[in-house]
Amino acid sequence: MPQPHETPQAAPAPTGRGAPARVLVVDDDPTVAEVVAGYLERAGHDVDRAADGPAALGLAAAHWPDLVVLDLMLPGMDGLDVCRRLRRQGAVPVIMLTARGDEDDRILGLEVGADDYVTKPFSPRELVLRVESVLRRARPAPPDRPLAAAGLSADPAARRATKDGVELALTIREFDLLAFFLRNPGRVYGREQLMREVWGWEFGDLSTVTVHVRRLRGKIEDDPAAPRLIQTVWGVGYRFETPAAREGRTDA
Repeated sequence: MPQPHETPQAAPAPTGRGAPARVLVVDDDPTVAEVVAGYLERAGHDVDRAADGPAALGLAAAHWPDLVVLDLMLPGMDGLDVCRRLRRQGAVPVIMLTARGDEDDRILGLEVGADDYVTKPFSPRELVLRVESVLRRARPAPPDRPLAAAGLSADPAARRATKDGVELALTIREFDLLAFFLRNPGRVYGREQLMREVWGWEFGDLSTVTVHVRRLRGKIEDDPAAPRLIQTVWGVGYRFETPAAREGRTDA
């Protein structure tokens, strides 16, 4: 839960880094929900609150949010199920809150489509920064040329990606990761570099990168178990391989 010495009144002033967003906070702990909502409101966002999964889905249907802060452990319908159902309704960024320290639970959240997660106890200030980081990535980017290679295309302005002409259902982070690889074919990037370049974080749990690479492979590779596009360079990181990049390498 939030650190007890921090209160909504002590939250940072609005940053002005983007337009106000509608954020749906889903947590059955009223204290956590109140503190998180207070910080987000102080940061300039409009906040809806729900204490369980059905209420959250109802609020989302009535007023589709720009982002959801979602507790993993909810009564009845857990956060994973809520996230899955939200994903069926439309693309929305999700930050998962979990009281568990087990890595499997964090990875499960990422596997069902969460864009980020924060482990309780957490600093509400850090959560606000995570929210703003995800929102910046979700908002339309400045005009950028469409990217294409190996049958894949990505339009950063429209945030639309296709494989062999068929549209891909990508989360925000998956799209950003694909666009980054398309911009930088043939180069090897470590997980720390990808976290910095794609997520905009200087530090964090590197399993986040691993899970997103695995999810992206599942959507763009013909055989995800034997990937040809996103290749693992053992002990270093990942390389996005294309025929043109392969021809241009001296070690090809």
